Order: sequence, then C-alpha cells, then structure tokens
Amino acid sequence: MDNLLKTPLYELHKMQGARIIDFAGWALPVQFSGIIEEHLMVRTGAGLFDVSHMGEIVVTGKGAVRLLDYLLANEISSLENGIIRYSHICNPNGGVVDDILVYRLGIEEFLLVVNASNIGKDLSWIKSYAYGDVEVEDVSGTTAQLAVQGPFAEGVIQKLISDKIAGMKYYSFQRDVHIGRHRCILSRTGYTGEDGFEIYCSQDEASDLWNLLMDAGEEYNLRPAGLGARDTLRFEACLPLYGHELSEDITPLEAGLGRFVKMDKRDFIGRAALKKQAEEGLKRRLAGLEMMDRGIPRTEYGVFHKGSPVGFVTTGSYCPALQKNLALAIIDINSSEIGQVVEVDIRGRKLEAKVVDTPFYRRSVKT
Repeated sequence: MDNLLKTPLYELHKMQGARIIDFAGWALPVQFSGIIEEHLMVRTGAGLFDVSHMGEIVVTGKGAVRLLDYLLANEISSLENGIIRYSHICNPNGGVVDDILVYRLGIEEFLLVVNASNIGKDLSWIKSYAYGDVEVEDVSGTTAQLAVQGPFAEGVIQKLISDKIAGMKYYSFQRDVHIGRHRCILSRTGYTGEDGFEIYCSQDEASDLWNLLMDAGEEYNLRPAGLGARDTLRFEACLPLYGHELSEDITPLEAGLGRFVKMDKRDFIGRAALKKQAEEGLKRRLAGLEMMDRGIPRTEYGVFHKGSPVGFVTTGSYCPALQKNLALAIIDINSSEIGQVVEVDIRGRKLEAKVVDTPFYRRSVKT
C-alpha cells in the first residue's frame, strides 16, 4: 500500500479493522464488517462512508457559465445558487469523458465533483477549453468528503448542527455549515439510492469530523461502510458508474440518461453526435437483467439471444436487499424489451435471464 494514494482517514480505517484495497490507485476500505451487512445497514439505518478520493475542481470568473455550458450536456446557466446538477462531460462523438456533479456556489463560482480516476483527465480537458476571464483550480488535494447515507442520515446530521435540515431538498446544499468547530459544505446527495448527506471539509479536519459523526450516530447505530457496499447499493438503485454504464464509447442516451442532455441548448461538445443518435434511433441501450438460472453475472460477461451475441454486462451482482442476481447490460435494442429472455455467458455456460424494468430498487419517500 506504500505506493498508493491515501485519504486523511487511512490510519483511522486501519484501526477500525477495515480491509484495504487498491481502487484506482487509492488505498481505500472495501469493507469493515462485511459488504452484505453494510449494504443492509444503509438500507435500514445509516452508514458512514469516506469518499475523500473523489475529485473537486473549482471554476470561477465571468466566463465560468459560458465555459461550463459548452463543456456539459446539461444546462448550467439556469442553475440557481445552492443547487446541484448532475451532468456529463461529452467528447465530440457523444461518448462520456466523465459524469460529474456541479454545485453553484455563487454567480460566477462553481464546484465540480468528479470521479477519482478522472481527476487529471478532467482537469486537462476543462483547462483546454478555458479562455478569457475564467480560472480553473484543482482543490482535490486539500478537500475531504464524507457521506452519511440511509433512512436515519437526517437524524445523525441534525444532532450536530443547529439549523433545521428537514426541509432541505435533495440536490441542494448549504455553505459554511458548522459541524462541531468545522466549517463545511453540506449537501443532500448520495450514491446509494437512499436519503443522505455529503460533507466537504478540509483534509486536516476529516478525522475529527468522522469521530463526531460516529458519536452523534451512536443512537442510530451508525456504522462505517466501505466501497464494496457503496457499489452494491448504487447498482441496486441503478446509478451509473463511470467505466461501466458510461464511458468514452457509451453515450448518455444509450445509458438511459437522456433527461440530463439538453438538446435545446445552443451548443455543447457532443451535441451534434447525440442529436444524430437521437434522430436515427438507438441501436443499443442499457437494460436491466434478472437471472432466471442460478448464477451471478459479472462485468463484461457476454449477453446472447438465441445463441447470437447481443451485448455485454456492465455491472452484475447479488443484490442483498432484493435477494436476486441482477445485472445492467448494454444490449441490442431489438433484444431489450421488458420480459425478453436472453442468455448470459457465465464461465462458459449460457444461463437464462430476463429483461426487467429499472431501477431494481427504489426507496420509500416520506410524505
């Protein structure tokens, strides 16, 4: 692990008995008590994640809106202060350079949260298009990010801050929130399919903040959770993972994320290719699969229909909350109707699966 990047919580994770793995060049906890246990804990209670490996890039200046509206498929000019928008950075062919979150901090100030494996690539891409009165700064090296996720996440956070957060909308955030003695950005966001919050602070404050959250969450049975559960949780909720459901070769339209692509914008990188794809009709799409035969589909396993190849699995797993073996797969449009029976090649055996609706899991929303 000596040659890997480490978050400021690395030593704390080791003390807590985490199993550490290499993830995109980072030494990160894959599990603490066990992936299935942590998965179910987040679905029914609350889990605490260290996601400090994620990247943060700040874009400021009078040219910031113009730049981001050109770089991103979603619309940025209409984004209000204190609101977050999910978007894709696309290449000229319509493929995805990265999928990111955009926080509007001010009229001319934005925070971009990018995938850990893409920090360098994204930074170079953004800077290559930046001109005029705009500044681009990578603040990943000084920023830590923690996530409290689950039905009891609100209760945990509320114990630590004075302002009421019950009315805080999903995909909104507050700046300068004091948690203990630490001033943070608090957003109602997450990557698990549950209610939750993500907290941004300086790296030297991360350990103390982690301990504050664990103490506050004791009555809610808050427990640390690792990347293993984070992945099964996001998969169960059918949230895309870059490099799997999205890539330089898989467009947002093929991934079923067309609602985040604003074709009525004047222009953005990839617009022409995506417009053509939409007008000509998709030849393949992301579909959900439920195994009918016994077997667990995995990434890159082939998908067949009547013996002919029709696609490949992007992510597959046993889903603890649903107790099913499921997969997301890019498959030919003619084989993607709900109820269609296909086969997944699992270690040389073609096992039957059926196309099912997505998302697999949808949380109950309080009214």
